[in-house]
Amino acid sequence: MTEPSRYGDGVAVVVVTYFPGEDLDRFLDSLEKATTRDVHVVVADNDSTDDALDRAEQRTNTHVLRIGQNLGYGGGANRGVATLDDRYGWIVIANPDLEWEPGSLDILLDAARRWPRGGAFGPLIRDPDGTVYPSARLLPSFGRGIGHAVFGKVWPANPWTRAYRQERGAPVERTSGWLSGSCQLIRREAWDSVRGFDTRYFMYFEDVDLGDRIGRAGWHNVYVPSAAVTHIGGKATSRAPKKMLAAHHESAYRYLADRHRGLAWKPVLAAVRLGLKLRLKFETRGA
Repeated sequence: MTEPSRYGDGVAVVVVTYFPGEDLDRFLDSLEKATTRDVHVVVADNDSTDDALDRAEQRTNTHVLRIGQNLGYGGGANRGVATLDDRYGWIVIANPDLEWEPGSLDILLDAARRWPRGGAFGPLIRDPDGTVYPSARLLPSFGRGIGHAVFGKVWPANPWTRAYRQERGAPVERTSGWLSGSCQLIRREAWDSVRGFDTRYFMYFEDVDLGDRIGRAGWHNVYVPSAAVTHIGGKATSRAPKKMLAAHHESAYRYLADRHRGLAWKPVLAAVRLGLKLRLKFETRGA
């Protein structure tokens, strides 16, 4: 028999910001139409100086947490969640450059009732042109990961990328290895069971790592395409593209190294690190 939750049924939205500009206004405006419930919003800010935070503070049920340093996405999210009391049993972790479709958060909450072992729930994510982004994927193995890394840009339809991205037919509600960190509804007990994001991941792969650990803890990552958001994307990353590419490659290596320990893996990991270093040099040449 499942023990009763120590948390209430309240919903909190933690939006992690870094110079969000007008994106934050659109996010908060569209959130008002995404649910009929009262939600508490925490803007966990990684040391921005624009006036978007001042505007956010004027809204009801919105708390701006000025962290005072850039902790990265996972670190900022963890700090935001830490401010919540036990009334909130449901947490949304999100980027500010999202627009919610009307009713989308309520649809995610409805799905959570159908999946009592669901730990995280991800909506369908559209790019601004309407293209569906593959936001629910398999966990990267060495085979899939290397195949996707090597051939993903020059041969997009390669079998490793297609398997990893899980782009097969119309999107349906299902479990997944991991969900895009740009927007997830997370059950508070599941969050506690894995202690949130691993803050060693400054940017990238923090969501892959979280999904893996949620699954290992006995919960499901559930893709809910009946709920939808649009992800404008890329503003924080575009401020320092070379630095962000380096962070991506470092996080990819950390994810694999964490899961393949021991002497036998050291030569393989050394080759992976060299390959990632060469790829980074290739991708940033002329930058």
